[in-house]
Amino acid sequence: MSDVITIGHKNTKTGEIVSNIEIPRFGLGVYLMKEPGECKLAVSHAIEYGYRLIDTAMAYGNEIEVGEAIRESDTPRDEIFVVTKLRRQHATGYDETIQRCQESLHNLGIGVIDLYLVHAPPEDREARAPVWKAMEDCLEKGWVRSIGVSNYGRHHLQEMESYATIMPAVNQIEINPWLQRPSLISATKDSGAIPMAYSPLARGHKVNDPSLIEISGILGCTPAQAAIKWCIDSGAITIPKSSNKERIEENFNSQSLDIGPLSGYFQSMDENYVSGWNPTVEP
Repeated sequence: MSDVITIGHKNTKTGEIVSNIEIPRFGLGVYLMKEPGECKLAVSHAIEYGYRLIDTAMAYGNEIEVGEAIRESDTPRDEIFVVTKLRRQHATGYDETIQRCQESLHNLGIGVIDLYLVHAPPEDREARAPVWKAMEDCLEKGWVRSIGVSNYGRHHLQEMESYATIMPAVNQIEINPWLQRPSLISATKDSGAIPMAYSPLARGHKVNDPSLIEISGILGCTPAQAAIKWCIDSGAITIPKSSNKERIEENFNSQSLDIGPLSGYFQSMDENYVSGWNPTVEP
């Protein structure tokens, strides 16, 4: 089972961190698992193998299968931490946010959502304050245990200080050895949030990187394991995606690696390579 880290929300008036809860440092992402049964099988195997954090989203279209896998698991519900997200096209105002949170609760069918994220900054800047107010109310109503954001840049987080009562507990962004983002990670932490790393393998684009292959050879592990462990050691909650049983196990076992002696190698790999979506740079 993974180590845990405490997350909470910074009160914008007092600066205090409130609503502290524990979240595993490592988990399974289920993006692009859309074939019938694919997500359910992946989540079931992951939980059986020791995963205790599952990251989904309404946009992924697989909340129902995530919920089924969790309900049918022998692992108690309160030992599994579930993250889902408000779809960007639904982040248009207060009422829509409330409605979509209720839909995710229904789709999952597992009771309270552990962490609910705004999937990306609402495209209508006027909607950002009411959307976040609804997120705060979802927390107050007890529908979710914590709230956060995804794909928010430094300026988005700074803007939130003007309208939020509490700040996000998490900012989920792409982080990997080729996209190390020290400035955005620093801004995330300054806001009171913990960074969560998606696409720790740059969507597979960089698994044949010569530097990564050299590092994995020295460590005696796979290139994927080396990249994942770098993300974990950077301090980010890390959620590699795979529906392949062997890869799910391989990724989990990356947690036991010691990459400390090779940290300098990783520092030289940063090239600001964005493998996919990047709303962090939008207005």
